[in-house]
Amino acid sequence: MKAVLVFLFFFWSIMMAQIPKVPSYYEIDSELTDSLYLIVKSLELDKDFDVGEDGTEQISLAVINLNNKTPKLAGINYDNFIYPASVYKMYVAAEVLNQISQGKYSLESEFVVNAPNDVDKTKEIESDPRKLLEDGDTVTVNYLLDLMITRSDNSAANCLIDLAKRENINALIHKYGWYGSEVTRKFLSRKYEDPGYEKIRGTETCALHAADFMYRIYNNELVNPWVSMQLKSFLARQLDITKYSAGLPDNTMFYHKTGWFSYWTNDVGIVDDGKVCYVIACFLPLREEFALPKFKELSRRIHNLMMRR
Repeated sequence: MKAVLVFLFFFWSIMMAQIPKVPSYYEIDSELTDSLYLIVKSLELDKDFDVGEDGTEQISLAVINLNNKTPKLAGINYDNFIYPASVYKMYVAAEVLNQISQGKYSLESEFVVNAPNDVDKTKEIESDPRKLLEDGDTVTVNYLLDLMITRSDNSAANCLIDLAKRENINALIHKYGWYGSEVTRKFLSRKYEDPGYEKIRGTETCALHAADFMYRIYNNELVNPWVSMQLKSFLARQLDITKYSAGLPDNTMFYHKTGWFSYWTNDVGIVDDGKVCYVIACFLPLREEFALPKFKELSRRIHNLMMRR
């Protein structure tokens, strides 16, 4: 009986660790949440969405208002874990930059691309003149980081996951309490996964964790100021402007990471137009062709809302 109780307590502890907790430095803004819900409902994003063999899924949305001394958090299902697609490349980038800041290697260190990491056969951004990575290519870590964030290059992401190691990436994730958002997979077929990762669960995250990640970058508190500012500079050069960017005014700076795959279309970042500043983390369980017009209108309405806060 005692052994059973110990096991149940251990299992309960693991489960509780993965329930997202709102950090104490946020003030919950119920009024903003109510306003966000009205926007989400008017766009018919407040329902269960069919995501094929994975069943049903719901939106995960978080907004952090940075226009006050105390950051104010609001959102819809922001503790809902959902497939992030390429958004989780930002977690990979954070640990790579962390290791660089520790002197393990530098931005200019060279890395040799090896199969099967060279998975991309087409560019995510067709206008980007940089060629696809191929087996045997020698490039710098800086080049891989830029490709992974700005063009969302999967081959670059696979290389950097190998460089940083998943256990190190996840140690950083755990340091900030983002349990459940562990990087479990590379961006390739399971049959090419490293030993021990062939049957591991897919990577998930939630809007709360993704928004908190961006808030730490905004405050220069993600690892240290150097890591935060370096990552912000990569995010500032994001080439995908088809999602949340589409509804923002022309004079707005958006430091962000996008992601899309099958039923999921996502965008996470820091919005700053010189007067209004906030973090947005939005994960939509919709195919890109259906999500893009929703994103544009969602962005326009949320930004107008934040201008009045």
